[in-house]
Amino acid sequence: MTVRLIHVGLGGWGRNWEEVALPRVPAIERVAFVDADPDVLAKAREALDLPAERCFSSLQEAFSAVEADAVLATVALPAHVPVAMEALAASKHVLVEKPFAATVAEARTVVDEADQRGLTLMVSQNYRFFPAAKLAAQLVQDQILGPVGVVHLDFRFYANHIPSRELFHPLLVDMSIHHYDLIRMVLGQEPIEVYCADTSPSWSNRGAFSGAVATIKMADGSIVSYRGSWVSTGPRTPWSGEWRIECADGEIAWTSRNGADLTGERVTIQKTGRKRASKADLPTLPATGRAGGLTEFARAIKTGTEPESSGRANLGTLALMEATVRSAASGRVEPVVTPSHGTSV
Repeated sequence: MTVRLIHVGLGGWGRNWEEVALPRVPAIERVAFVDADPDVLAKAREALDLPAERCFSSLQEAFSAVEADAVLATVALPAHVPVAMEALAASKHVLVEKPFAATVAEARTVVDEADQRGLTLMVSQNYRFFPAAKLAAQLVQDQILGPVGVVHLDFRFYANHIPSRELFHPLLVDMSIHHYDLIRMVLGQEPIEVYCADTSPSWSNRGAFSGAVATIKMADGSIVSYRGSWVSTGPRTPWSGEWRIECADGEIAWTSRNGADLTGERVTIQKTGRKRASKADLPTLPATGRAGGLTEFARAIKTGTEPESSGRANLGTLALMEATVRSAASGRVEPVVTPSHGTSV
């Protein structure tokens, strides 16, 4: 079965999906391309050599012109919920970029709509679909070094010369959403509270919270110490960050998503009392990154089963994002309120 897909949102990131991810998934057939901005649509047509008869300025136009099974939304955050709801109302499955929505409450309306219609709803949390992340999660689940106590997670990138996009909290919302999701996935636990503080240096050109630290308490009592920065002058980390997971009998260290290939994937196991860490063998995945997410999306539609990183499961990631932003504003420890139907990591 080939999933006939309408791609909505052809700005810079949407075009990147077309160039890097979508051609790598034979289970996906793009049948239409949509963008409400005529200039953006024209630029995409030229850059990607898209057929004019498959390009539209609205979803409704596309629905009227082509037969489709699903919609991919790579639009700006404020449009995620409206586009997803319009697609679901037309009985289309939906894959939406992260962050899923601006709030958990908004996201729940989309989850409920998809549930009522029996449609697949998935959020593109592409950092999940890399070998090192998958292996780290398995090692923690198997308690290869015993239970987890403390996790140290660092993300560093120097982008002080790049103006911030018009987005609320470029770090805590747009970037850290990946790390929140990986925390839930790798630890197999839900967060229950968080404290977040601004660490933006005086010379930052990216505004408040260009850097932040957060202490996250998980349901089993383990603690995640998270440090992220868009203006760090320290060594750059891979996009998934650098992880040190301290367990009862040693440490699991890993990192992932270092570029277009898999050369930066690494997991090491350091048992207490051993002088050297051992390098773990990474699993082979059928597809990685956004292509891995698309492959999972197509599989879920074909089998009628819930995909990994479904809209329902992603509510927990969104809840941690909301709580972190609340703590950043209040200066207090804030509870992470995860909806009862959004507890699958």
